Amino acid sequence: MAISLSKTFLSITHQVFPPEKCRPVSFSGREPQLQRTTSMGFATRSLRVPRVSSKTSGSLSSSIDELDKETREERRVADVWREINGVDDWVGMLDPMDPLLRSELIRYGEMAQACYDAFDFEPFSKYCGSCRFTPRRFFDSLAMADHGYVVSRYIFATSNINLPNFFKKSRWPKVWTKSANWIGYVAVSNDEISKRLGRRDIVVAWRGTVTRLEWIADLMDFLKPISSNKIPCPDSTVKVESGFLDLYTDKDVNCRFCKFSAREQILTEVKRLLETYQLEELSLTITGHSLGSALAILSAYDIVETGLNVLQDSRAVPVSVFSFSGPRVGNVRFKERMEVLGVKVLRVVNVHDIVPKSPGLFFNENVPPLLMKMAERLPWSYSHVGVELSLDHKNSPFLKETGDLSCAHNLEALLHLLDGYHGKGHRFVLASGRDPALVNKASDFLKDHYLVPPYWRQYENKGMVRNEDGRWMQPERPKLDDHPEDTHRYLKQLGLASHH
Repeated sequence: MAISLSKTFLSITHQVFPPEKCRPVSFSGREPQLQRTTSMGFATRSLRVPRVSSKTSGSLSSSIDELDKETREERRVADVWREINGVDDWVGMLDPMDPLLRSELIRYGEMAQACYDAFDFEPFSKYCGSCRFTPRRFFDSLAMADHGYVVSRYIFATSNINLPNFFKKSRWPKVWTKSANWIGYVAVSNDEISKRLGRRDIVVAWRGTVTRLEWIADLMDFLKPISSNKIPCPDSTVKVESGFLDLYTDKDVNCRFCKFSAREQILTEVKRLLETYQLEELSLTITGHSLGSALAILSAYDIVETGLNVLQDSRAVPVSVFSFSGPRVGNVRFKERMEVLGVKVLRVVNVHDIVPKSPGLFFNENVPPLLMKMAERLPWSYSHVGVELSLDHKNSPFLKETGDLSCAHNLEALLHLLDGYHGKGHRFVLASGRDPALVNKASDFLKDHYLVPPYWRQYENKGMVRNEDGRWMQPERPKLDDHPEDTHRYLKQLGLASHH
């Protein structure tokens, strides 16, 4: 039996807005395709949005007055996109939480989540490790067409490095590739959304780990100079975690999908798009969750350090990172270099998540400066970059106590916390009507009385279909594209052609 969110909130708070203020969201456990895209509308329309309170505090009329006060002056993303992307390091936007920033964070978080939803991690699929959809149909297949972006290129990485819990491989002998995994995509906003956003937005989204946290144990947990992998850097003391660096720069010349490194794929595609839209207002936004967050920060550094974001007319395209549940990436010198380059990073974390506390468990930005100064040359002395927005899942009345560490690391749960966060000390109030059932899509985190099954998102029949003879089989998928024909030309322009 389906339970309406409006009734559910009554049982928790005895306080909801009347029908004209609050659109009920189905809590039936069905694929919530429509709810998923509400953040885009929230970001681009006026801010009169449904809100539902999680605690009994104050009268209904005072809550409505508060809502009216917040929305009295209508704002548009197009007017404040530079502030949303961190031009002032998000000063005054996190506490209290700026509504437009919240909705944009959720939108970019959904673009990172799309990497999980599209990834084929079924070991009995001959396409295991690939994307289940073609680039042209990517957002349509995920019911995300309203986001208004078009995928221009997929990103692949070689699986021949020591991160076995990150990569997925098929158990069948005949597979699409034995050496590569799909790890993300590059997309660009279409004309309609670009007008609403106030600029043409180029997005790079990196995939993280699918379900488990064992990948943390795979990290070699030692730092090495970023320049050692042929990434330009004027300071040899700027160091990053070696596993992240190898994942970003390694390649397999015998594999058609990873004959170019992830780094080369990103740099050439970003260069192509910047040239295509060079006469427009532009932004470059990079997002990722978990290990994908580390790759987002690393690639953002690389793009700015190489000067790729500087156009022919000397305009510098702003580069921002929206990181979700990401680990530390490099040492304090890396942090300082990111600040000098002007790369803006906003890290959204759950305070109970262990991943943002790794690596650098003992020597990190939280220890006394004198001790960090003494330990800065150690190969395991790390420092977070950018600005942190910390959330606490214990503030949500929807979530239950659990000993499962992966729940605190779950991206859908983090987006749920974002939707309810209004600032420190403020009550938990869902702002956009985003369906809490999404939390249990790949976890067991919602309280049982909501009747949402855990891990409810399943790949129908594990990809099996009936053929014309009535027999069940795994269908062939459209031929997977590898790399654009002009990749070598852009590599030559970047000075990277000699590496091939």
